[in-house]
Amino acid sequence: MTELLTLRKFETLGPFEIKNELIGLAKAASRLAQSSFLNAGRGNPNWIATEPRESFFLLGQFAITESKSVMDIAPGIGGMPRVNGIASRLEAWLTKHDDMPGAAFLSAMVNFAIEKFSFDRDAFVHELVDSIIGDNYPVPDRMLVHNERIVHEYLMWAMCGQPRPSGKFDIYAVEGGTAAMCYIFKSLKANRLLFPGDTIALGTPIFTPYLEMTHLEDYNLKVVNIAAPQENRFQYTDQELKKLEDPKVKAFFIVNPGNPTGMGMNRETITKIADLVKTKRPDLMLLTDDVYGTFVDDFRSLMGELPRNTIGVYSYSKYFGCTGWRLGAIAIHEDNIFDEKIAQLRDEYVKALDKRYGPITLEPRKLKFIDRIVADSRDIGLNHTAGLSLPQQVMMTMFSLYELMDVDKRYQKACMEIVHKRFRSLIESLGLQLEPNAHYNGYYGLIDFEFWARKNIGDEAVDYLKKHVHPLDLAFRLAEDHGTVLLNGGGFEAPQWSLRVSLANLPDEAYDAIGRGVRTIARGYRDAYQAAKTAAAKQ
Repeated sequence: MTELLTLRKFETLGPFEIKNELIGLAKAASRLAQSSFLNAGRGNPNWIATEPRESFFLLGQFAITESKSVMDIAPGIGGMPRVNGIASRLEAWLTKHDDMPGAAFLSAMVNFAIEKFSFDRDAFVHELVDSIIGDNYPVPDRMLVHNERIVHEYLMWAMCGQPRPSGKFDIYAVEGGTAAMCYIFKSLKANRLLFPGDTIALGTPIFTPYLEMTHLEDYNLKVVNIAAPQENRFQYTDQELKKLEDPKVKAFFIVNPGNPTGMGMNRETITKIADLVKTKRPDLMLLTDDVYGTFVDDFRSLMGELPRNTIGVYSYSKYFGCTGWRLGAIAIHEDNIFDEKIAQLRDEYVKALDKRYGPITLEPRKLKFIDRIVADSRDIGLNHTAGLSLPQQVMMTMFSLYELMDVDKRYQKACMEIVHKRFRSLIESLGLQLEPNAHYNGYYGLIDFEFWARKNIGDEAVDYLKKHVHPLDLAFRLAEDHGTVLLNGGGFEAPQWSLRVSLANLPDEAYDAIGRGVRTIARGYRDAYQAAKTAAAKQ
């Protein structure tokens, strides 16, 4: 077992930073034992959505023909696609190339979008073609007009659930969920919605950047944890939610479904939060990060239940296997408390914000909060070049339409089966029997080692372990002895003796090996306890 002092130096690091050390150990162990290196420490899925990608690359070929039809100067200089008649030209081109991968979907996708959203044919197709070439700045800078309509409809399905909220959300296309977090934190501070020293609540366990960013000197926020304990099936208890009644708590940030728990909030919990906000805290700001919601049937986000109070964050990365594309969205309802709070600020703050946003609008007080986020993301002065790159927005359009066209949800069911099959393999290898939970997304699993070990190696061995062994030893032992990387749960405000395992990024058979590795380490801990007990008896 690794020495306590050696492991204590890692206590200040987050799990994703510790992961780098674990990877080095695991790779060395794999080379030595000539065994597999298993990195289940990161949530990058090992599948991708192929059909929309086929259409994306095919559309790019058509876009080049359009460019050359306008200007074709050697050595390889083209023009900018023309609007008039472009939809008919695409249709004719696809007829000639109907045997190409992606042709059938691209043709069906265009027709579906035009019919569903009543788009002008040429305007929509030109947005796709001109954007895939990437020959213009994003206009509007917040999001392309057609893309926003399509993504809005996708988010209604993916995030909001039933009943569908009335009105509409304004959406900002951003470089993945991580960019969304950075931009939102920055604008909450810039617009005096959160001040250094203010108190916010975090729904724990939670994705570690939310724990780490709040303590940066840029924000310096006080944090109240709202715990969702395992014994309550990772749902927030009444006692924990009661903390939100304190008016000092300005905002409540959650990840739903949870990371690392994989558990979505059930309808009872959502109703409790909604009742609390509506009756006692109508001023409470909510931020919900719902990246994994598409892996839960009948998912419901706070976006759908409390649209006025909620900033929604979504990323396409996990569901469509596109972490490298960096596709995310910030959604804020057109009727929201953030604009209201800004309008009610003290006069000195309003004047300061007039000065801040004055260079980009003649009427800064009418600038929506979401448009302030856009401007802040480019430090105001570069607002005119803000926005997600246009080829990325085309890919976002295609992913969204691909899902909206899938009436039977065949893609969703297939993705869910991938992760749940691996989950079943993991729990079987650990000798566990768990009741099904409709709110569990199967994307991550949290192994509560202490709970498991008490049943498998006994209370006395676990008590010895907690007294003499550092909790990080479990993750380091897996890396050193088994070439396996899992993240320490304590870094997510989960139990110290727990491990987060990604069920998305390794082959199916790897999860049986991970479970066997955990069992082997447990036996080693038990043997160490027995040896210590025998030695003590001889003294």
